[in-house]
Amino acid sequence: MIGFLVVAVLVTAVAAWTDWRSGTIPNWLTLGALACAPFAHVALALAAGQTKQVAFTEGSLSVLGGFLCSLTPLLLYTKNAIGGGDVKLFVAIGALLGWRMGIEAEMYGFVAAALIAPARLAYEGKLFRTVSNAFFLTLNPMLPKGRRREIVPEVMSWFRMGPAIFLGTLFTAYVHWRAP
Repeated sequence: MIGFLVVAVLVTAVAAWTDWRSGTIPNWLTLGALACAPFAHVALALAAGQTKQVAFTEGSLSVLGGFLCSLTPLLLYTKNAIGGGDVKLFVAIGALLGWRMGIEAEMYGFVAAALIAPARLAYEGKLFRTVSNAFFLTLNPMLPKGRRREIVPEVMSWFRMGPAIFLGTLFTAYVHWRAP
């Protein structure tokens, strides 16, 4: 399992770097990891002398991990809260690490984002405006029409999740590397 943790950290490190530099996470990275992960799990099981049934189960669990790790990011994507590259990266992590560690890495990634985003917004002088926008986005549907505030897309803040996903995956690897 250590090999899959190392690969997941490397994949998310490259994703974080490209996301930080260009605002995109390349498809070759996320889809490549996603496509290779089930086959790598099968190959590793067979190389370890496991039966074909066990190897098939390992590959299936990899696919299940990708699916389960897609649920929350896909919901956020439909609400325009995260980008498609972030979703694909979470799916790839789930396929590499399996559903338990994949969801753990996802959770730590969201925690890292929750810690980094306000600090970054405060540094850029956008924190209060963003909090105000979030407040009105939440309350607008409940307010009377005359009291609603228009939120223009130009004042919305966008956060690159790649570095936070990397930190979450790195922390997951650290926790499991140290585990007996």
